[in-house]
Amino acid sequence: MTKITAAEVNRLRQTTGAGMMDCKKALVEAEGDFDKAIDVLRKQGQKVAEKRADRDSTEGAAVAKINEDHTVGVAIVVGCETDFVGKNESFVALANDIADIAINCNSKEEVLAADFGGMTVADKLIEQTGVIGEKIDLNAFEKLEAPYVGSYVHINKIAALVGFSSKVDKADELAKDVAMQIASMGATTLSYKDFDPEFIAAETEARIAVIEKDNEERARMNKTPKNVPSYISMAQLTPEVLAKAEEDAKAELKAEGKPEQIWDRILPGKMERFISDNTTLDQEKCLLDQTFIKDEKLNVAKYVASYGDVKVTDFKRVSLG
Repeated sequence: MTKITAAEVNRLRQTTGAGMMDCKKALVEAEGDFDKAIDVLRKQGQKVAEKRADRDSTEGAAVAKINEDHTVGVAIVVGCETDFVGKNESFVALANDIADIAINCNSKEEVLAADFGGMTVADKLIEQTGVIGEKIDLNAFEKLEAPYVGSYVHINKIAALVGFSSKVDKADELAKDVAMQIASMGATTLSYKDFDPEFIAAETEARIAVIEKDNEERARMNKTPKNVPSYISMAQLTPEVLAKAEEDAKAELKAEGKPEQIWDRILPGKMERFISDNTTLDQEKCLLDQTFIKDEKLNVAKYVASYGDVKVTDFKRVSLG
């Protein structure tokens, strides 16, 4: 029987992350051959992976990486089955190691096929499935390139990337704030201009139906009904619609007996309120139209503009689940 030393066991453990006993058994089976022992552990991982193929890997770690020039960023999720494993330092380190590889890839498939210490990332995930005993997958991969890219990671649960048209003074501060907004508020698109007209029409109908049903319940309880908007996106507020809203506002001021010479001071506020009431979809889904989380007096577009001649070009977001 081949004698296995503690140093050999420790070397295999450091390489694979497997437990001491699993490493010793693998070396014994491989008759002391280090490379064969790694194959033994990998096959063990394959068996575990096959057994757990139907499990959900909805926990894990979300991480982001930015290159030195801040022109390229990636956000990935390495998934596992339990929160306990997802919070483990070695698991988070694995996710960060994979992100370091992912920064040079253009797709999830490329990441899985890339080299990880002499094996592919896909094989490394299988190996670690055997080591940890849970299904481990690369659940998400997003890449973003721009003149300046920043990121924010929320307790390894959500990772966000944001790209800007140029690098401005305090770009790191701007990027962190906007990436935090993306992580926290879950925007799905940059601007209302990105919406498909059919999507807006369907959303308008659905949202009005919800409010009308809620108002029926409020009426039964003698509560003030909610305002039923005619529109939900700036895309619907054509010049004609805005002109009609202004005329209605003037008529309202006249009916209230407000002197015409002060209308110019009141109308901007009324129009701002009209736009706010009729762009709820934009405020929920469009990053630039969302209320900025660190200053409710601004939307994100105005906050970005406060840094000078710079615009958000794109963003990405990944999360567990």
